[in-house]
Amino acid sequence: MGTFLQALLLGLLVGGVYALAASGMSLIFGVMRVVNLAQGGMLILSAYLTYTLWETIGLDPLLLVLITTPCLLIVGWATYYVFIERSRTTDASMALVTTFGLTLITKGVIALIWGNEPKSVTPDYANRSFDVFGLKLPQAQVYACLVAVVVLGALYLLLRRTWLGRSVQATASSSEGARLIGIEVRSTWAAAYAIGVGAAGAGGSLLSVLYPFMPSSADHWIGLLLAIVVLGGMGSLAGSVLGALVIAAAESLTATYISPDWASAVPYLAIILVLVARPQGLLGARLREDMSRA
Repeated sequence: MGTFLQALLLGLLVGGVYALAASGMSLIFGVMRVVNLAQGGMLILSAYLTYTLWETIGLDPLLLVLITTPCLLIVGWATYYVFIERSRTTDASMALVTTFGLTLITKGVIALIWGNEPKSVTPDYANRSFDVFGLKLPQAQVYACLVAVVVLGALYLLLRRTWLGRSVQATASSSEGARLIGIEVRSTWAAAYAIGVGAAGAGGSLLSVLYPFMPSSADHWIGLLLAIVVLGGMGSLAGSVLGALVIAAAESLTATYISPDWASAVPYLAIILVLVARPQGLLGARLREDMSRA
């Protein structure tokens, strides 16, 4: 029983960080109906920025969330106006191709600047753990999860308690209806994309403490993020949190009781099962076909 609880708690701690990383992707899809395949590249870009700042100024990598989040938010805002906006108005599939191209560009730029060697961020507490009722809880996972919860809480308040958040929600429900009540939809789309990429900035800093990374790691993370948002329900932030916790716990239990090699297959198995059994995801709403095309 102790082994099961240990594996489950470790999975849930990592799941909190997964939830933050996936929340941006879910937000972008919910508002713009764009599957942002560039999100994995943004995560790894943030991880490399965290690594560089940690080595240069020695600031705790978890505190660097305060720097990487606004930096990636600016990157997201610029990326929307330069690349995403035109592709969205041309054809729906073009936005998907564009974000995939952005991932390739991001990986190339990262490799050019930092090289292809794996990097890792190892603060003093990276190899320490808390002993709670005989269970070992790694300090890095505990601290990263707490920071993720705080950032997710701030994102929730932003979307629920501010004018910008209400504009994002109205635009997600109906862009035409939002225009009728005076909302500048173009700016709201840009803000939603920027916030989504900013969330990847925070998530990348936290993940840099938990896992080694290299430019090609973007491919792994985009697959994992897709699995999370599909499982939780495309466009549902609450679904992303639930999907992240389920997948992270399943990965941890699989690694403990079967093999670590099989843990990497869990996200893709989740995608297959969800698409077969419940295509709208755990908390997603099934849309009428005519409405989904509007």
